[in-house]
Amino acid sequence: MMEFRESIVLVTLLLFTVVAAATATATATATATATTATGSASASMPTHEDDESHLHRRSFPKGFIFGAASSAYQYEGAAKEGSKGPSIWDNFTHAHPEKIADGSNGDVAVDQYHRYKEDVHLMKEMGIDAYRFSISWPRILPNGSLSGGINKEGIDYYNNLINELLSQGLQPFVTLFHWDTPQGLDEQYGSFLSPRIVEDYHDYVEVCFREFGDRVKHWITFNEPHVFRLWVCFRHICTGRCSSWEIGRCKNGDSSKEPYIVGHHILLAHDSCGPI
Repeated sequence: MMEFRESIVLVTLLLFTVVAAATATATATATATATTATGSASASMPTHEDDESHLHRRSFPKGFIFGAASSAYQYEGAAKEGSKGPSIWDNFTHAHPEKIADGSNGDVAVDQYHRYKEDVHLMKEMGIDAYRFSISWPRILPNGSLSGGINKEGIDYYNNLINELLSQGLQPFVTLFHWDTPQGLDEQYGSFLSPRIVEDYHDYVEVCFREFGDRVKHWITFNEPHVFRLWVCFRHICTGRCSSWEIGRCKNGDSSKEPYIVGHHILLAHDSCGPI
């Protein structure tokens, strides 16, 4: 049993960044005093600190965490670098660019893989307390399972990111799965349609806990599992599975049953993390 197992977050954690407005209406707030001798007027304007209509840190409970959040596929880039394996999103965006609004993909994204120090610096300047990011499963296990080996380059990247966050006083919050299923597992047994996913997910999480758990104390097992099971796995997105009567008119899949199967396996995979 690992000492940091108690830190697993069992519900999706929302981190908020609050930006206060910087304007005021002088005519509505000014208190004018006229000086008849000179004919001049002066106005006493309240500061934002005195204006209860604006949000401040003190508007929130002590210990409230202000942060920013991202997902690996949307931010990292370096899709084919660092010995990373492909995910279902890598495959989908290249096979069906017509289904992406602007035909783009995550091959480069915002290039956080190479520019993470700049990103952390920007977050530090913003004054936030934490950064929630997701780990790319196929960057850790290129084919999705231990049989394909553990990718040291992927481990190094996340170690560097975590260490940089901590050195700047930001807490790392880690999402273990943000919808980028390893393509190898999808091809091998249908990923979350099969109970085999539970063991592979457990092995992946165990690697993450072992490698990063000494510094990461806040974990999210699945990002929005309900959305994943309905819209990513089905409704003709990514895996291309749905019933023929769905919008996507898929050739394979059963929208009346398979989302429940996926949901069941997500719950089992989530539960498998407790004893680690």
